[in-house]
Amino acid sequence: MITSTANPRVKNLIQLQKKSKVRREQQCFAVEGIKMVLEAPAERLKAVYMSESFAKDEKQRTAMAAKAKSAGCIAEILSDKVFKEASDTMTPQGVMAVVSMKTWDWKNLLRGERRLILLLESLQDPGNLGTILRTGEGAGIDGVILNRTSVDPYMPKVIRSTMGSIYRVPIAVAEDLEPVVSSLRDSGCRVFAAHLKGRKSYYEQDYLKDTCFMIGNEANGLSDSLAQMATDYIRIPMSGQVESLNAGVAAALLMYEAKRQRVTEN
Repeated sequence: MITSTANPRVKNLIQLQKKSKVRREQQCFAVEGIKMVLEAPAERLKAVYMSESFAKDEKQRTAMAAKAKSAGCIAEILSDKVFKEASDTMTPQGVMAVVSMKTWDWKNLLRGERRLILLLESLQDPGNLGTILRTGEGAGIDGVILNRTSVDPYMPKVIRSTMGSIYRVPIAVAEDLEPVVSSLRDSGCRVFAAHLKGRKSYYEQDYLKDTCFMIGNEANGLSDSLAQMATDYIRIPMSGQVESLNAGVAAALLMYEAKRQRVTEN
C-alpha cells in the first residue's frame, strides 16, 4: 500500500489531475469513479488506484483487479489520506485510473458520408463541453473539433461530465478553425452557424447530407471571421426576454434535430 504523496506514481497522478501541460506531454489523463474505470478501454488503461477503504470490499477490489489485469497493469492501493490528496473531487469514490488519450487528426474526421460534425470555438465551461460530448454520443455525431483556446477536453471536470463519452466520441484539436471550415466547405459539407442574421429556424433546414454545426464562446458567441465562413445562418426561436441559450443546450437542439431528420428518413 502506498502511504505517501511523495511516491513518484502518486505525484504524477496529481500532476495529471491538475495540469493540462502534463496531460499533453504524457498523452494521458486521470479518471475517477467505478463507472469511468470499468468503461475505460483495456488497451488504453495504464494504471488503476484504489483507496484503502474501497479495497476492503472484496467484490469491488476483485472487479478492479480484474480490470487492471485485462489491461496488463496492477491495481495499486493507496491509503485513504493519500487517495484523497490525489483525487479531484470533494467526496472521492475510492477508485481512479490513468488512461491514454486517443488522438485524432481533424482531417480524418471529415472523411466518410453523411457526416455530422460539431465545431466549437473558444468554449470555456468544462460542464458545457462535457455535456456536449455526452449529448453528441447520444445524437450519433462523428466527432468534435475544438480550437486550442477552448477548455482542455481532458481536464477532470470535463471528464466527469461526459459520463464515459470521452472514450467514444472522437475529439480533435485544431490550432486554427478557419482552415477546418474551408476544408468542410470544399468537401461539400454545409456549415451552419446559429446567428441573429439567420432567417430560417434551425428546424426548417435540411441536415440529411454532410453537416457541421458551429458553436461559439459562451459569452461572445462565434467570432465574426468564423461566422462569416458559414454556408448557412440559422436561428433558435426565443420567447420572453431570453437572447441566447446555454452553449450545451443550443448544441443539443441542433444535434438532435439532425438525428430526428435522419431517423425519420430511414
